[in-house]
Amino acid sequence: MSHSPQTATVMVVDDTPQNLLLMTELLRADYRLQVANSGERALALLASEALPDLILLDIMMPGLDGYEVLRRIKAAPARRDIPVIFMTAKSDVADEVLGLQLGAADYITKPISPPIVLARVRTHLSLKAAADFIRDKNDYLAAEISRRTRQVSAVQDVTVLALASMAETRDNETGNHILRTQRYVKCLAMALREHPRFASTLSSDYIELLFKSAPLHDIGKVGIHDDILLKPGPLSPAEFEIMKTHTTIGFESIVRAEKALGVAFDFLLLAKEIALWHQEKWDGSGYPQALVGDAIPLSARLMAVADVYDALISKRVYKAAMTHEQAVAIMSRGRGGHFDPDILDAFLLCQEDFRAIAQQYSDG
Repeated sequence: MSHSPQTATVMVVDDTPQNLLLMTELLRADYRLQVANSGERALALLASEALPDLILLDIMMPGLDGYEVLRRIKAAPARRDIPVIFMTAKSDVADEVLGLQLGAADYITKPISPPIVLARVRTHLSLKAAADFIRDKNDYLAAEISRRTRQVSAVQDVTVLALASMAETRDNETGNHILRTQRYVKCLAMALREHPRFASTLSSDYIELLFKSAPLHDIGKVGIHDDILLKPGPLSPAEFEIMKTHTTIGFESIVRAEKALGVAFDFLLLAKEIALWHQEKWDGSGYPQALVGDAIPLSARLMAVADVYDALISKRVYKAAMTHEQAVAIMSRGRGGHFDPDILDAFLLCQEDFRAIAQQYSDG
């Protein structure tokens, strides 16, 4: 049975007495606590007492380490939905990937920051409460489900825009970039919905999901250091290699969010495609995977056109804004190279719509 975050039970598993004391002092005012100083003790508590709502689990422990404890927690159906947050000094990406593959909901890096711990605990308890509600209320009245579906849709929209804005505020000259690219992509999709190559994909539902997903294309910028992201000049080759990682950072962030939610949302599929592959090029010269032609998902090919156009007409710390005509001329030369030829042709046909969107949502 789930509890509200205010009355929830949190289990803390750590072999270091100082860490257990610190976590107890931090959490006891808001939550009921179960404390275990080893993996074996944690599993014994899980087998003999009421299950906690969330587990904070150290990785580096003698005997059973955190990975093995997590495997055993997830192996029992009754415990499978308890969110487990790793607390660890291990910061290697491979360690995070292993933990997420085993079912961890999140990572907190030691030495811990109390505000981050409290925020993560509240977030995952709220997500678990929501997931429990959905599982427990499958027979809820149809009218109530319909109302909540509309509410969830609105929350999705707000959440996506909030997350995207978080990335954009790292670069204070992008302004309304996310609003413009969102509308460029929809404009292109509408122009191509009868095209023989795309008609089977570009349904009304797909276009709506595309519109929702587009703002997350640069979410990975939150992982790029300001020295590179805000550099007032061209990037060095080494810096550009780091900048290129924003695609995979964005993709992996969305994957982690999806795992934390515990529910697969259709709109996140397109968000993942766009985040990972919007810098691919039709001729295979893009990144991160050098995909060629139709191997690049349609959502990412549409975003490539929208993103490049907006980058060209926008002022940056390292360049002046181009005119609409200059941008169109440059993009025309990318037909069949940078861009899917048919999508670029659609852009040329509806370029005045792009100009109107750029004016309506201008940074000025």
